[in-house]
Amino acid sequence: MTYQETLAYLYEQLPMFSRIGAAAYKKDLHNTIELCKSLGNPQHQFKTVHVAGTNGKGSTCHMLAAIFQQAGYKTGLYTSPHIKAFGERIRINGQMINESFVIDFVEKTKSLYETIQPSFFELTVAMAFEYFAKEKVDIAIIETGLGGRLDSTNIISPILSVITNIGYDHMNLLGNTLPEIAGQKAGIIKQNTPVVIGEILPETKNVFVQEANDKEAPLYFAQGRYVAEYIEPTGNLMFCNVKDLLTNTTEKLRLDLNGIYQAKNICTVLCVVDQLRKKGYDIPEAALHTALENVKTLTGLRGRWEIVQNHPAIILDVAHNTDGIKQVLFQLKNNYPTAQIHFVLGFVKDKDVEHVLDLFPKEAFYYFTNAHIPRALPHEELKNMAAQKELTGESFDDVNKAIEAAKTKAATNDVIMICGSFFIIGEVNN
Repeated sequence: MTYQETLAYLYEQLPMFSRIGAAAYKKDLHNTIELCKSLGNPQHQFKTVHVAGTNGKGSTCHMLAAIFQQAGYKTGLYTSPHIKAFGERIRINGQMINESFVIDFVEKTKSLYETIQPSFFELTVAMAFEYFAKEKVDIAIIETGLGGRLDSTNIISPILSVITNIGYDHMNLLGNTLPEIAGQKAGIIKQNTPVVIGEILPETKNVFVQEANDKEAPLYFAQGRYVAEYIEPTGNLMFCNVKDLLTNTTEKLRLDLNGIYQAKNICTVLCVVDQLRKKGYDIPEAALHTALENVKTLTGLRGRWEIVQNHPAIILDVAHNTDGIKQVLFQLKNNYPTAQIHFVLGFVKDKDVEHVLDLFPKEAFYYFTNAHIPRALPHEELKNMAAQKELTGESFDDVNKAIEAAKTKAATNDVIMICGSFFIIGEVNN
């Protein structure tokens, strides 16, 4: 098969959560364990850092990968979902997985499909582990797909676990309360393995303390160690001063990920770096600073407060749940206090769209759309739901047509904000 035929096979023949939702979710690790066993357990052949969380885990993974890469380590990075290309999921030093490896891996494992019947995610996790082992990475940053305890990535034995934060998302699979969701994320905590928690919530703190105690895992709360004192997004960089409460020193950082919400993630990243230095990793200050200024260049991260045009400003962000949308709305008010906002919105069916829509301002202009996947919420249905919240606008079956309509209507100083789904961002022509 060609590379495109191989990808078509993966997308069409294997259950894919990003396309069909919960029907593709496997509630145990059996398939991944069996797949990896048949490959000689490649996940045990390299060091890993495991990252879970409701929001910010992708950005955190990319920042950590950039730092290790800049410090001279051969660095693997596994994230999901991809935005434009399948290869975004599996990278080494920022370079997407070799296409011939994907073809060969799928051919090699086809004989296992009938007996194991893996999902798309289970197979790609095994593919990433095999690739990182074959290429002999020094370390790999592994992002969970959904949850943690039952996530396919949770067969690794990391040197450190990270949980960025807990919020409401995937409640149909992870639970309806914050402690329930935290309990699933806490499942990545391993015996005697340090864990860094990014954001502390009163409702979830004890969940992590209990799990860490049960596993005799050293527990570190980034929010109790680091505080972002000064944040200023300016153009393509964000200036961020972070105070270390333990040493009473301040780190002056410049980030090319310029969403204000990255201030929370950078505190988590600094706490992780501190722990990894104690484990013997040589991460010079100069490498850390250079990496944080060049995350997008080093690792290819996209879709996080990504400004693709000015006058009018056009911004892409993959925010898709209550906490993520709140952060986007906060930054719009902070960066563009007097601008007229045009929202191009699209969601998937299994999100809590009703509550998310409650957050949006009634005075904005709206352009409702949908991605072209079975899981997408149809644009006309979204338009009707929004009308119940007094959010009015037109609807479009293609995000690019929605953007064109917004550009036609927008004045020079207006802002066009495109958000609501990874898959909407993935279909933007840019």
